[in-house]
Amino acid sequence: MLKILFLSTSVGSLGSGQGGGVELTVQNVAQELLRRGHQLEIVAPEGSWLTDIPVTTIAGKLQVPVQTLRRDQSICLPDNSVLAKMWDYARQVQQHYDLIVNFAFDWLPFYLTPFFETTIAHFISMGSMTDASDRIMHQIIQQYPGTFGVYTQSQADTFSFAQDCKILGSGIDLSLYQLNPYPEASLAWLGRIAPEKALEDAVAAVNITGMPLKIFGKMQDQNYWSKICHDYPEAPIEYLGFLDTEKLQQELGKCRALLMTPRWIEAFGNVAIEALACGVPIIAYRRGGPAEIVRDGETGFLVEPDSIAGLAAAINQIEQINRLTCRQQAEAEYSLVALGDRFEAWFNQLVNN
Repeated sequence: MLKILFLSTSVGSLGSGQGGGVELTVQNVAQELLRRGHQLEIVAPEGSWLTDIPVTTIAGKLQVPVQTLRRDQSICLPDNSVLAKMWDYARQVQQHYDLIVNFAFDWLPFYLTPFFETTIAHFISMGSMTDASDRIMHQIIQQYPGTFGVYTQSQADTFSFAQDCKILGSGIDLSLYQLNPYPEASLAWLGRIAPEKALEDAVAAVNITGMPLKIFGKMQDQNYWSKICHDYPEAPIEYLGFLDTEKLQQELGKCRALLMTPRWIEAFGNVAIEALACGVPIIAYRRGGPAEIVRDGETGFLVEPDSIAGLAAAINQIEQINRLTCRQQAEAEYSLVALGDRFEAWFNQLVNN
């Protein structure tokens, strides 16, 4: 049995959707480790909550999401930083734990690593974003080999230290997602409403095909959303907001396919496996994590990055995909048991070295 301290993302409270897919990863890894008998404490910003898992919350100012910064951005730590306070808490309680796991993609936790006595594992949730973060991560992985985990090889390959990353994938509680073999006419798009997710490409595609698009996710950039609505006034789109898992799987399962249109190198794309679990095929750009998830022609289609015509063509062929095959892929590759096996083996290796 291990005693583990999780330090969550510092860009938003758990349950808010502000932290993106890493929130689901924290929930699912924690749930499976607790089921296996490990002791666990999760530290997260004030207002955080997880289903059936207690969270220690810390008040303070949220960190600016790294994906909104320039590549050459200077290191920025706000006054009354929740990130700094979370790590000060970790410093005070570290002697009670075998391992500390960092889920925050930020310069500070990497910089602080040598000052801790307890081993720190860093789960990196995005690809290369800023020069400052890349430099400090490169320094730390050289000092502490084996301590970096990532979702996919595509994500790892954005870093100079790709060969030193542990590929861990992702997983979900499949019992929360039901196969829906009889979809309605609409498509789905799921994610943060922010420029790097390129929602406008999905809207442009349905503007061509005429198939309705249901949009789910956190409204992170209202100006960006307003511009999409202005540019495509006649597009058949409907924004349904940020939904909890139970409601999301019900709505997602009704959809004919999920469109994934990231402009950046998506580290994984937890929304992809949520869709597969509901039997929903995926139409995604052949870029980043989704390209490692989708079985082209079997559980969806991979199209040329940034190709609106490619998205539209795939939409028109979506009936070729068997929805049961989608669910079967989720069961074979993305269960909580499989996820727990990968993380538990990594943690044991770090603690026993």
